[in-house]
Amino acid sequence: MQSGIYVALSGQIARERRLATVAHNVANMNTPGFRATGIGFEAELGRTGDVKTAFSSPGADFISRRAGALSKTDNALDVAVQGEGWFGMKIGDGVVYSRDGRMRLSETGALETITGGAMLDAGGAPIVLDAAGGAPQIAQDGMITQSGRQVGALGLFSLDPNAALTRAANSGVVPDKPAAAILDFSKNGVVQGYVENSNLDPVLEITKLISLSREFDAINTSVSLSESSLRDAIRTLAATS
Repeated sequence: MQSGIYVALSGQIARERRLATVAHNVANMNTPGFRATGIGFEAELGRTGDVKTAFSSPGADFISRRAGALSKTDNALDVAVQGEGWFGMKIGDGVVYSRDGRMRLSETGALETITGGAMLDAGGAPIVLDAAGGAPQIAQDGMITQSGRQVGALGLFSLDPNAALTRAANSGVVPDKPAAAILDFSKNGVVQGYVENSNLDPVLEITKLISLSREFDAINTSVSLSESSLRDAIRTLAATS
């Protein structure tokens, strides 16, 4: 049995998945608050007769939590996180956590995401401002004032470091463990008039795409040579039998 073909095939499957992941990252390089997806790979041992053979695993996805760079917009309804916190947003029937702090104010004064979800306070309630109260001022601890009057506070939440994250709308994630409201703003907070960029390095991701494409082609060539060698061996055996 030619185990090399199966090893190469496992390598192709792993690289095909990684190509799709890197392509998705590149497509979102300019998406505010986007968190890049990575894949962790481990070798899987199989047995071919009495010989152990190492195969490439398909890999396991993970979402990078590394912070992105901040860009200044001077828009009063743009905010960015400083530290490890996440904004809470009511989108559909669930709560999504995101680093995308671009907001808008509805005609009724509801503070919303740019896609219409409700921005939440630390208690998980939607934030409603004075629609006619002018541009809000947002402090480092998320406190919101209009014309010198306190009208609400942006919630900032911490996610369990061991929580598995699932992608959601608005560059958001949904953790499999409960999030906790941040009440200590000595290391975490928000800054008004800025947005956070995606946390991926475009040059590095494009380099990965090129490298993975070449690796995939090299493995494909190896598989073709192995198949050709097998066919030649079969023809030789058939001719001598």
